[in-house]
Amino acid sequence: MSSLVPLLVALPLIGAALTLIFGRRRRFQVAISVVTLAAVLVIAAILLVAVDQGEPIAVSVGGWPIPFGIVLYVDPLAALLVLVSSIVLIAVLLFSIGQGAADGDEETPVSIFYPSYLILAAGIFNAFIAGDLFNLYVGFEILLVASYVLITLGSTESRIRTGVVYIVVSLVSSILFLSAIAAIYASLGTVNMAQIAARMGELPQDVQLVLHMLLLVAFSIKAAVFPLSFWLPDSYPTAPAPVTAVFAGLLTKVGVYAIIRTETQIFPNNDINLLLMVIALATMIVGVLGAVAQAELKRILSFTLVSHVGYMIFGLAIGTAAAYGATIYYIVHHIIVQTTLFLAVGLIERRAGSTSILRVKGLMRAAPVIAVLYFIPAVNLGGLPPFSGFIGKFALFDAGAQVGTPVVMVLIVGGIVTSLLTLYALMRAWNLSFWREEEDSSETEARIAHLGRSTGAAVETERRVIPRIMTAATGGMVAVTLALTIFAGPLLDICMRAGELLTQPVTITQIDEEAEE
Repeated sequence: MSSLVPLLVALPLIGAALTLIFGRRRRFQVAISVVTLAAVLVIAAILLVAVDQGEPIAVSVGGWPIPFGIVLYVDPLAALLVLVSSIVLIAVLLFSIGQGAADGDEETPVSIFYPSYLILAAGIFNAFIAGDLFNLYVGFEILLVASYVLITLGSTESRIRTGVVYIVVSLVSSILFLSAIAAIYASLGTVNMAQIAARMGELPQDVQLVLHMLLLVAFSIKAAVFPLSFWLPDSYPTAPAPVTAVFAGLLTKVGVYAIIRTETQIFPNNDINLLLMVIALATMIVGVLGAVAQAELKRILSFTLVSHVGYMIFGLAIGTAAAYGATIYYIVHHIIVQTTLFLAVGLIERRAGSTSILRVKGLMRAAPVIAVLYFIPAVNLGGLPPFSGFIGKFALFDAGAQVGTPVVMVLIVGGIVTSLLTLYALMRAWNLSFWREEEDSSETEARIAHLGRSTGAAVETERRVIPRIMTAATGGMVAVTLALTIFAGPLLDICMRAGELLTQPVTITQIDEEAEE
């Protein structure tokens, strides 16, 4: 079984190389990309069953001993996130195939898009299964290179401008992360997470705190945790629809995952839960207030993305096995639902020629299928029962209520308010875009013009045909969001077992024995 683990990263890299070789053969590139990601999905499913029923799997790449070798580590959390990421990447890939076929690949040039997309996938998978900090850093850097290419596709002025901001912020985060790795290696002589956890207690408390804060700040930038989330709402909306969807669904979750790993494995005894709770509450409230204030669908979703990262930090701050399990379920829910919403908005943009709720109107009659594809994930993200958003929030609040401290109760109230405001923002957009009748208004036109000048965002594009594969890909993701509700029991059980495992940090002895096998 351990021989399958390196394939999670190797297959996308091999696929990227093959798509470069067939740079002028669109069908070959499409086939290679789909087959590669489908193979990773199957492998991830096999590994999830294996580690959920047995023990985590550790592989020392090349047979090099620790701490010299690169250790890949797969537990239920890592396997589950790789599986969910594969589903999202395949759905978005199918969406992009339809968009490229309809637009002549103006938005997603074939020779660049598919190799970059597979390299992005390799970076995501590598980050999820990294067993040492430096390999985690490599995963982030692979993400950075590929994401910069993807976010600037089309080379428009707005994309280049936001791409520069994105890469500068990412580089700052990477410098902080690399500085933390250097300091940890200088202090402890290793970058392996299990060895770091075993040796961290040897350091003075003030040194531990400095290392802890360096890693937390670096990962918080990548996870878009307030107040380090300023870059996200301006960066994501300008990218092509498929790129925005996969970024929104996955990239911030890699940062959240890194925070979870370091907090539970490297610093389990360094109590900063109160700080995390304050950060979680601020992230939830500020993010959702930003969403309420927006009049452009992509920016509304970008701000809700920030606010819902706060729920994940809240679960981590509670620090119990039940809270960890609920957080993992909520991460899975948010990856799927947020991606689906961005795909639905991509369909709205093509049908209406705009994503401004001041301009889009009358879509209920004109595009009832799109109305359904937007509505279901919107109410899900808003937390209405019986959807997975409600289940995830209830599990988080229940875990918090079991702790019952005044600060936790304040966060539960803040989470409820955030959920209601999220529902308000998304349903307001639904009402204006789908139910409002077609009409002309000079006042509305003036507001639209002001919006474009004040935000610098394009609020109107050409209306374009929607290929069936784009609608099918979005519909498939909506079906997956419903599956999260239908199969919430078994999935939540897996997440709870993964959360329980996080309370039992892996020892270097376990890593050594499993790597040798």
